[in-house]
This record gives sequence, structure tokens and C-alpha cells, in this order.
Amino acid sequence: MQHIEAGDVAWVLVSTLMVLMMTIPGLALFYAGMVRKKNVLAIMMQSFSLCAAMTVVWLVAGYSIAFTNGNAWFGDLSRLFLNGLADHWDQPFTLGAGTDNAQPTTIPESVFLMFQMTFAIITPAVVTGSCADRMKFSAMLVFFTLWSLLVYAPLAHWVWSATGWLAVMGVADFAGGTVVEINCGVTGLVCALVLGKRLGFGQENMAPWNLSYAVIGACLLWVGWMGFNSGGAMGANARAGMAVLVTQIAAAGATISWTFAEWWLRGKPSVLGAISGAVAGLVAITPAAGFVLPGPALAIGLVAGVVCLWGATSLKAALGYDDSLDAFGVHGIAGIIGMLATGWFAFGPLTATKDAPAGVTMGGMHQLGVQMVAVLATIAYCAIASWVLLKITDALVGLRVSTEEEREGLDIVLHGEQVF
Repeated sequence: MQHIEAGDVAWVLVSTLMVLMMTIPGLALFYAGMVRKKNVLAIMMQSFSLCAAMTVVWLVAGYSIAFTNGNAWFGDLSRLFLNGLADHWDQPFTLGAGTDNAQPTTIPESVFLMFQMTFAIITPAVVTGSCADRMKFSAMLVFFTLWSLLVYAPLAHWVWSATGWLAVMGVADFAGGTVVEINCGVTGLVCALVLGKRLGFGQENMAPWNLSYAVIGACLLWVGWMGFNSGGAMGANARAGMAVLVTQIAAAGATISWTFAEWWLRGKPSVLGAISGAVAGLVAITPAAGFVLPGPALAIGLVAGVVCLWGATSLKAALGYDDSLDAFGVHGIAGIIGMLATGWFAFGPLTATKDAPAGVTMGGMHQLGVQMVAVLATIAYCAIASWVLLKITDALVGLRVSTEEEREGLDIVLHGEQVF
């Protein structure tokens, strides 16, 4: 009989707090350390304000769009403002109750929706790295409110709800290779292209203001990612334990591969490279965390580190776009690597349940094909929808600060404050 397990509730609550910590203060510090001094407060304000704004959006409609049954593409609106939560607040939650793919849990719905809320918070916050130094604060709030409802929530429904078309197809995406990583990477690339390059890009020195901030932020991201990647097990169980282990291994592998590749190419291993490599490994293992064993996790990390170094340097230079803090070069590219690797390396017994004791997700050509469909669908939908929403936002409030304002710095211009 389904019932609430205190240990499972405790672990998912801890995971929730760890993911929240990834945005505030983790991502806020990580990005603040990599922009120029005149834009430090502005980028931190974006992470902080999105934490608040996306919480309200999730409450009002985001959760209902993402996780009610609805149809294959979009949840229904029966849970607007979390309608009905009070009716069963102390009962175990079943995702997709009443459908063929119902997924019973041993936690209450309040814990499930709060855990998912933290994902809805950090995803747009990551995107802000692509448009750093030049996007209006008002435009940022308008765009990401629309984007959360019309891009993030529908994608979450496709992949993680019981009725989503990719979920029914059998996609393996444990913690957000599509919904979070490819989504924010592709959206970031579109933002960078639509906004255009920063003033002086390629001519002026745009070196990070304070890498020590970035290192502290990266450390918080690394630790927080343990909850990000294991909370999806919905309990304190063996699958959560394996997710933590493979997350650590992939992050370590990518840190090493990026560091040594940069050392070989440029003569010195940089601090910025090491922390970027760690994030690349964490991103790449995200979809795979509940599906792969330690050996494949190391391979995923090693590959992600080298390929993302290429994406954040050579690819960006060759194509000439200004993805300020490499949301696409790291999150987009590593997300694709992780999704495809999951299709090949998935280990069925990790997904075993009482109803399917032999496991249900084994790697191979069929699963790789499903993963590829999910990757392509995510890229196409995110790119088109994000472009449309950016154009709508531009028409409503304008996207970019003026040339004079950008030159002066967003801290003073947008917030009337600065770091001394």
C-alpha cells in the first residue's frame, strides 16, 4: 500500500534545498565572478530576482502546465494557483494518477512540486549568462515569465509528466538533459544572437572581474548538483546513491580533461578552465545520473570536458556569436552529449521497479534513437519559441540597454548601485 516514507521525504527536501542553493548563492556568485566589475550586481540581481519571479510563476500556472495530465503536449489548467493541494496535502503523491503511466511516490505533493520548482528557477537563471552585460532588467523579467510558461513548462510536460509524448516514447532524462540543459543552452544561444554582441567584443578586455567569486560559485554548484541529480529518484534509495556517485565521477573526469587539454593547447591550466570543466561534466551526467554506472560516467565526463572546451572557444570564435558566459558552449553541448550517451550506456537494472523487475531502460540503438528524437525536438522547439518570445518582449519593453548605458555599466544604470 502506498504511504509516506519519512526518509524519502527528508532526502527529497534536502535535495530541494541543495538545488535552490545552486541558484542563490551558487550561480549568482559563479556568474558575478566572470563578468566585468561594472555589471557584477546586475548579474547577481538577475539570479536573485528570477528565484522570486519563477516561484510565483510556478505557483500561478507553471506547475499545472508541466505536471497535470492534460494531453501529450501540454498539461491542463486544473492546478492553477495550486488548486486542490489542500485536499490531499498529507497523502502520498502519484504523478499521472488515473493514467496508464501513473508513477506513485512516497512523498507528499508539496515536496514534489517544490523540488520541481527549483529546476524551473535555475534554468532561466543559467540563460542570463548568455545575455550578460546588455539586457534590460525589465526585458529579462518579461521574457523569462513568458518563456517559463511557454517553453520550460511544456518541455517538462513532454519529458517528465505521465502523459508527455516523449515520456510515453520512453525517453531517458533523469534530471534535465533536455528540459534544463539543452533548453537553457539553445535559449542562451538565441538570446546572444538576437541581442547581438557586447560593445567592444573582440577588441576590449572582457576578462572576469573576480575569479575567486566564480570558484566559490562553482564549488556550490558542484555540491548542489548532488541533490539536483539524485533527488529525481524521489527517495533515499539505491538509485539516488548511484546518482550521487556518478555525478561526482563525471564532474571529476571533465575537470581533468578540460584542464589537461587547455594545458596542452595553451601552455597553462587556467582556473576558469577547471571550473568550467567541472560544470560541463555535471551537465553531461545530468540526464544519465539515474541510468548509468561509474565507468560510463567517467567516459561521459572526459568527453564533455574536451568537447565543451572546443565549444566555448573554437566553435564560438569560428561562428562569431557572443555567448557571454558560455551557456550554449557548456550547457547546450554537454546536455546533448549526456542525452546521447544515456541512450547508449543506460543500465536496465537501475530502472527496475516492482512492476518491471528486470528494468525498463537499456542502452542500445533503439534507446539512442529515442534520445536523438528528444534532442532534436528540444532544440527546434526552444530555438523557435525563444526567438518569437524575444521579439514579443522587444516590442513590449525593448531588449537591450542603450550604447551609453552599456558603456557605463548595468549596476549604476539599472540599479543605481555599484561595487567599489
